[in-house]
Amino acid sequence: MASLGSIGSSGMQAAQMRLDASANNVANADTPNYKRVAVKQEAAPDNAGTRARMERQSNEQVRLEKEAVEQISATYSFAANLLSVETESRMMGTLLDERA
Repeated sequence: MASLGSIGSSGMQAAQMRLDASANNVANADTPNYKRVAVKQEAAPDNAGTRARMERQSNEQVRLEKEAVEQISATYSFAANLLSVETESRMMGTLLDERA
């Protein structure tokens, strides 16, 4: 069984990747022939987390309003996953205090 920390950690890595991809899209929005980069996430049953990979979008142009929403969403996702990691840490500390 995977720990809550490993699940949260993979979620934070995916959220960071989403922020990086969006920042790259914004930076290159005016570059001729630039193709938008998006992050695709899928469940990873083997480690009970998530797998993420960057993909170039075929003919999708960069829209700044879409990137702003993506950045806000990724930030909230990162914060939620961080909370789960912190909760696991507190729970483990409490468990160790009870056993000591």
